Amino acid sequence: MRWLMLYAHSRQVPAFLATVLISALAVWALTRDGSGAPGGSQLPAVVLTAGAMALSIGLGGQDLDLDRSAAIRWAPRRAAHVLLGGAIVGAVFLTVQTLGQDLATTAFVARDCAGLAGLTALGAAVAGGRYAWAFPFTWLAFAFLAPPSATSVPVKVATWMMLPAGTPEATWTALCLAVFGTALYASVGPEALALPAGRASRRGCGAHR
Repeated sequence: MRWLMLYAHSRQVPAFLATVLISALAVWALTRDGSGAPGGSQLPAVVLTAGAMALSIGLGGQDLDLDRSAAIRWAPRRAAHVLLGGAIVGAVFLTVQTLGQDLATTAFVARDCAGLAGLTALGAAVAGGRYAWAFPFTWLAFAFLAPPSATSVPVKVATWMMLPAGTPEATWTALCLAVFGTALYASVGPEALALPAGRASRRGCGAHR
């Protein structure tokens, strides 16, 4: 149990939980009396994306070399971190929703949390935990810019997080992001795809000295 507490502290889990809870409570305060317009599926998508962005806080350790040199099995821990983080975001949203206005179905929340958690994990593997938040944020921003009346497959893929639950294109996009992003992050770790260039840069600096 001690290692779990140390892991949670090193990955800033308390900050993640606080951010998710504050964002969910803010939405509850705005919609509890029915005066705040839900805006269809846009508001739930924004809140769940904010939760995924908060999840990125702990997807990268303070010392990448120390993480990689530790004699523990990182892959299952990384996968569990992503999956449990996505589940917490969804659970907090659904719990707070019961206290006010219904904004989204359980199926909608589960799909978006899975896809957004995988997208954030993909961002951590590519750019590191410090910049992983940019991946769900950018996709959400692009979804808002997509033509609302378009029904083509590319547009549905681009706006998957706002489409109703049960939409095949949205379901498959979320599933692919969840599986691929989580598997990549679990297997290679944070910032692994950019690490060789970083090492080469450090070697170059050392050579100049």
